[in-house]
This record gives sequence, structure tokens and C-alpha cells, in this order.
Amino acid sequence: MKPYSKPKAMRMKNVFKIIAFVVYLIPTFLLAATVEKNTLVLGVKYYNDNNTAQHLVISAKSKIDGKFQKIGNIAVKVFITNDSNKNNFIGAGITTERGEFILFIPPSAKTEWVKSATQNFIAISADNKLYDEARTETTITKAKIKIDTADGKIVNAKLLVLTDSVWKPMTGVEMVLAVKRLDGNLNISETATYTTDAAGVVTGEFKRDSLPGDSKGNLVLLANVIDNDIYGNLSAEINVPWGKPLIYTTNYNHRSLFARRGHSPFWLEFLAYGIIIAVWVVIIYLVIQIKKIVKLGLE
Repeated sequence: MKPYSKPKAMRMKNVFKIIAFVVYLIPTFLLAATVEKNTLVLGVKYYNDNNTAQHLVISAKSKIDGKFQKIGNIAVKVFITNDSNKNNFIGAGITTERGEFILFIPPSAKTEWVKSATQNFIAISADNKLYDEARTETTITKAKIKIDTADGKIVNAKLLVLTDSVWKPMTGVEMVLAVKRLDGNLNISETATYTTDAAGVVTGEFKRDSLPGDSKGNLVLLANVIDNDIYGNLSAEINVPWGKPLIYTTNYNHRSLFARRGHSPFWLEFLAYGIIIAVWVVIIYLVIQIKKIVKLGLE
């Protein structure tokens, strides 16, 4: 009996170890199984750029710690009209760190685009470890802006909406009249927004006198409809010679603190060379004095 008791005890000990290990792993598996994915919210914005090109801005965000945060690295597919027909697929992309990406509407979407005065866009994200599949739709009514000027630096913009294959003016829509600048658009006057009248027109007076333009004094005027629930984002622009000509001057061949080598100010060169000469004079004087001291010591 004794030769078999030790192996049996060892087998029981191994069984207890296995049971303890399994018990240890059970909470881990349960915790992994109960982790809930955050809800992903997609957004689609439509842009009509100067009546020549259209693009969409696809965004992704999620509520984390009680606040909505932009989510990057989300793969999204975009369809026009509906997603039941694979031919309606117009593109895909992955959101950047800013939680969005731009998708230009391709020429292949023309067949669906011309079918109706309204258009539907669908965005669908792929399922991943953190977020379930998300879906959103946005519907826009086709519209465009015409911009023109009149005597006395007056800016006119007209909003037209496609209705029954006919472009008709639309009243009661807010519009912004501005000047395009490098760091953003500048309103043409103190009025922030204008509302279209019964003829779909807004009128504003340009009051930005002496505003720098290009070399000929040309400025770019803009008429914008921004984040409208029905028409999306629309823009139209026109060039006008209402600015101050920008005359480019350079000091490349003139002496200045920021000029190229050999064109620094005379006083700066004199100061620098003077310091260098003074330092070498002191060094030479010290060498001569040391030689005299050594010579006296030898005598």
C-alpha cells in the first residue's frame, strides 16, 4: 500500500491546483464578458462649394465620462439614396484624430443624384472591440447661391432651391456675407447674418475699406448658408476690386538685423569686429608681458 500512497497524494495535489487555477480565471472571464461597448454617434454634413463641387464631412463621437469626445480610427462606409443597393456605395474612409474625414461625392453618383430634388446620404461604421456598428442618415434639398454686386459696393446674394426640376427662390433662410481671408472669413459689415426676402435675396453694404487684397486690389466675397437643417452648407464667391493693392517689398539686399550674410548693419559689424580686435590685443599684450617676465627670471 505504501508505494502507491505517494503518487496518489501527488495526483490529488495537482487536481487541487487545477481547480484553484480555474476558480481564479472565472472572474476574469466574467469581467470580460460583462464589458459594455460605448455608443458611437455618427454625423454627416453636406457642402456645396461655389456650385462646382460637393463633399461630405463624416464625423464620429462618443459619450465618455459624461462628455462627448471625438473618436478617431473609425472605418465608415457611405451610400447615396440607400444602402440596400451596392451600386449606391460612394466611398469609405477612416476618421482622423479630429474624429472626421472628408469624402468628395464622385461622378459615379450622378445617376442617383439627378433622380430627385432631395438626396439622402447614409453612413455606416464597422463593428470593432470598442463600439458596435453605428448608422446615420441625412437628407438635403438641393440648393445653390448666386452672388453679385451693384454700384456703391453693394453685395447681393440669391438663394435658389430645386423644386419640381425648377430653381425657385427661397425665403426665410439665414445667410452670411463675408470676405475670404487666410485665417477665416470676415463679415462685410457689422451685420452678422442676413435673412432672405420673398425673392430669396439678401443685400449688404461692403464697409471694409482699405482691406488688403492681391497685387491688383482684388478681394474674394463669399455668400454662405451654414449648417442649415434642410440645405446643408452652401457657398458662392466672386472677385471684386474693392481692396487695397498689396505691394510686396523686400529688404533682401538691404542692410538689416534679419538680412542675409554680409548685409548686417554697419554699427553691428563695427561692434562685433571691435570686440574681436580688443580681445586679440589683450591676448597679444599678455603674451608679450609673460615673455618679459620669463626673460627677467632667466637673468
